[in-house]
Amino acid sequence: MTTTVTAKGQVTIPKAVRDLLGIVPGSKVDFHRAADGSVVLTRADKKQPASRFQRLRGHAGKGLDTDAIMAMTRGEA
Repeated sequence: MTTTVTAKGQVTIPKAVRDLLGIVPGSKVDFHRAADGSVVLTRADKKQPASRFQRLRGHAGKGLDTDAIMAMTRGEA
């Protein structure tokens, strides 16, 4: 992805990168230099977007409770 630097030294962060990092208006970002000399952009406010697995946590739906599932796995049910 390529972007152009303005006369003020500003750039627009591409939407795909904003979405990936969860950057929204008001988010703080940090630039740091990696050991290989590249520059890395990260969120500075530590609010990383939830992974696809974190978003699903706790959403197994209605059904068996933990005791019933454990009983089934032990062959007790």
